[in-house]
Amino acid sequence: MNKRQFLAVAATSSAALPISALAKKSNASPTLLTITGAITNTNRGAIDPALDQMMVKQKLQFSKAYAFDFAALSALASTTIKPTLEYDGKPHALKGPFLIEVLKSIGAEINKQTKFALRAVDGYAAIVTLEDLQKYRFIIATHLDERPMPLGGLGPLWAVYDADQYPEMAAKPVNERFGSCPWALYHIDVLNA
Repeated sequence: MNKRQFLAVAATSSAALPISALAKKSNASPTLLTITGAITNTNRGAIDPALDQMMVKQKLQFSKAYAFDFAALSALASTTIKPTLEYDGKPHALKGPFLIEVLKSIGAEINKQTKFALRAVDGYAAIVTLEDLQKYRFIIATHLDERPMPLGGLGPLWAVYDADQYPEMAAKPVNERFGSCPWALYHIDVLNA
């Protein structure tokens, strides 16, 4: 599949399907987000050393996972936030489901000590506590200014929050507000102590 076909497939949505129906369609389009760790529901097996090259190079290991494609993420209830972004100093509309709701939809085993490793395609990883995930109301942005985010920009997924809405974040220079928000998100590991 070439890049144009990938983006065309990613832009299609099956918004009315329940998550159980989407799991059956998991191979309908490319996986954009893999969630591992303390989860109950899975739709893929262990890491494959031959086919999961980026994950292997980033030293990920798992025996089970849940793989989301664009349609499955788009099918979840979404919200829009409008943070000022460091890249141009302007507010932009970012739309997507709340990260905590994505995790709940697959039966993530969450308690007060749970942490989440949010990993980008370049290997950047941020560890976020449950408290911060809830306090800042992280979303998994799929759209920027009403368009699906392309690979090679900030997307196709971005774990992000509206930093402008929290005084302790808004007080920071804009380039210091999003350290726990990896763009080009592709993996979340649910970590229970």
